[in-house]
Amino acid sequence: MPIIEAKGLTKTYRVVQKNPGLTGALRSLFRRQYKEVHAVADVSFHIEPGEMVAFLGPNGAGKTTTLKMLSGLIYPTSGTASVLGFTPWERPDAFRRRFALVMGQKNQLWWDLPAGDSFQLHREIYSLPADAFNRTLGALTELFAVKELTRQPVRELSLGERMKMELIAALLHEPQLLLLDEPTIGLDVVAQVAILRCLKEYNATRGVTLLLTSHYMRDVEALCSRVLVITHGRVIYDGLLAGITERFGRSKLVRLQFAGEETPADFGRFGEYTSTGPVAELKVDRTRVAEVLAAILDHYTVVDMSVQDPPLDQVIARVFEEGRVRHETVRAAE
Repeated sequence: MPIIEAKGLTKTYRVVQKNPGLTGALRSLFRRQYKEVHAVADVSFHIEPGEMVAFLGPNGAGKTTTLKMLSGLIYPTSGTASVLGFTPWERPDAFRRRFALVMGQKNQLWWDLPAGDSFQLHREIYSLPADAFNRTLGALTELFAVKELTRQPVRELSLGERMKMELIAALLHEPQLLLLDEPTIGLDVVAQVAILRCLKEYNATRGVTLLLTSHYMRDVEALCSRVLVITHGRVIYDGLLAGITERFGRSKLVRLQFAGEETPADFGRFGEYTSTGPVAELKVDRTRVAEVLAAILDHYTVVDMSVQDPPLDQVIARVFEEGRVRHETVRAAE
């Protein structure tokens, strides 16, 4: 049975449409005009127990709105969802005890108190037995390597240390489902890597199901083999992370090192490239790689060569762009 099953989830907001200029503002005082904004439109997917799934999309695509519906914070306009066997927006206590939502830009810990005091508050909220709580807290503080920091006021911790404490607070009641909204936003690379390693290890040992939103492709590549891509409120891709490159990455990057000190002056005839000294990176349509390489090797002396897919963030950017074009085409047709 899926941990999450969403069918036709839709969230529409009715917002005031303001007319430009002073005259328009005055008219709006007496006769308001409204427009409907579809934050999420007919989203359907399911996630199995133990999966780690990335939920990707540009700003305003509907990712956070979807997470809020799945966690019961907001009601959908239409559609249904089952999370852990519950309808989330009914918010029964049994449901709230089995999941956790962590938002990278929201704090759940008391700023001026040690994190340990906030952890004790969570123990009371979730009515956790003292022995089970202490055992879980000890395992989590050891996993995240922050055992010596739990008595330090949260405001004195670094951003990375605070996020580790936020994650520990979310995991104290041992949820089956973890919803993460930009958990590594603003963190340096070292802190990102540490948190990702801990989450991966926690999934491997506890089998927690994870749904992650992030703008950092490092997060996605480190944790998730499956991705959902949403843009303008609609899911446009649901499949393996590797499949995105196959479907949307139309080109390969060919890296060549030439004999001599510079890239040949006439190399531009083979297509778009960048170069530093004798090393060049050439973008080639994936269907023409063999043909182009044969022509290059016929004309130049190459001392080293590699062929690889473009960086994932470039491919994802192409997915978003195609989604935007498709959305504008649909709107124009309407």
